[in-house]
Amino acid sequence: MRLVTWNCNGAFRRKYQHLDQFDADVLVIQECEDPAQSTPDYRDWAGDYAWRGHNRNKGIGIFPRKGQSIEVLDWAQEQGGHFLPVKLDGKLTVLGVWTLGRKASGQYSYIGQFWHYLQLHKHRLGPDTIICGDLNSNAIWDTNRKTRNHMISVGELAEVGFQSLYHEFSGEAQGSELKPTFYLHRAETKAYHIDYVFVRQEALQVASPKITIGETDQWITISDHMPIVADIPLV
Repeated sequence: MRLVTWNCNGAFRRKYQHLDQFDADVLVIQECEDPAQSTPDYRDWAGDYAWRGHNRNKGIGIFPRKGQSIEVLDWAQEQGGHFLPVKLDGKLTVLGVWTLGRKASGQYSYIGQFWHYLQLHKHRLGPDTIICGDLNSNAIWDTNRKTRNHMISVGELAEVGFQSLYHEFSGEAQGSELKPTFYLHRAETKAYHIDYVFVRQEALQVASPKITIGETDQWITISDHMPIVADIPLV
C-alpha cells in the first residue's frame, strides 16, 4: 500500500494535483481546508474523505484515492492538536497527526500533545494501524524537555510494537536524520526532520518497506514541508 503524508502549508485546494504523480492509495494531509466548505473542484476531487480542524481553512484530512470506504473512529480528542483516526475498508486503521503550537492548542507542547494522546489510545494501536503526520518534533530538542518528550514518545510506541519507517529504512538514529522534512521559513539553513510514519514491526518483517522524502528543489515553492511517500506491506 502506498501512503503519502504531507503538510501542504495551506491552500490545498490549489495544490492537490501535485500529488497525482505518486498514485497513492491514501493521502494524509495536514494544514488543508475542509473540502465541504471550499471550491467545487476540490470537493469533487476529495470524494469520500475525513477531515478535522478548528476552522474550515486549516485542519487535517485523510483522502482515500482508490475507492476505499472511510469511517472516522470515535477516539477522545481532549489534549490539543489534531488527531484523526479512520478505518479504511473496515480493515486498516490510519491515525493522522498534526500537533499545534501552544497558542492554538493550550498548555501542551507539540510532542506533549502526542504523548498525551498515546496515553489515551495506545491500547487501540494494533497490527493493522499506521500512524503518520507532522509531529513538529525531533529528538534534538529533548535536552530542554525531560518528560513527555520525543524519545519517550518513540519509546512508548516501540513498547506496543511501532517503529519509525524512515529510521528503519535509513538506519539513521533519531535526531541524526540526514533528510529534512521541513524548512523553517523555507530556509535551507533551518532544515529539520519533524514528519513521520510509524508502522508495526510485523509489517517490516513481511517485505521490504520503502520510504521516500520529496526533493527540496521540487517542493519548496509549494510548501515548507516535503511529502513523505511510504510503500508499506500490509500484514
